[in-house]
Amino acid sequence: QVQLVESGGGLVQPGGSLRLSCAASGSIFSINAMGWYRRAPGKERELVAVISSGGSTNYADSVKGRFTISRDNAKNTVFLQMNSLKPEDTAVYYCNAGGLSLIRSRFEVWGQGTLVTVSS
Repeated sequence: QVQLVESGGGLVQPGGSLRLSCAASGSIFSINAMGWYRRAPGKERELVAVISSGGSTNYADSVKGRFTISRDNAKNTVFLQMNSLKPEDTAVYYCNAGGLSLIRSRFEVWGQGTLVTVSS
């Protein structure tokens, strides 16, 4: 089994910054893509950013230039640095990871979610 544990959410004023972390643990052989998604109140879950094992990144248009995704492959951890936060960034943020377990079976797992609230 593979688990994801997220941290770093909270309340921040507009224009502020937060850094989310997500650590994977368990029966991991390798992790391919890791990403962050979010679900705002009353909306569908959407992709925020994704990063491949080689470091290639992709961002939602709404966060380009403000958010940066990165990862530490040695620690199976992905980060999301969020700057210039806006009220519309308020959402529950979920981490996602896919890869191979120690018995070479594919997995895809989700974190429990961490709430980010941008408000004055």
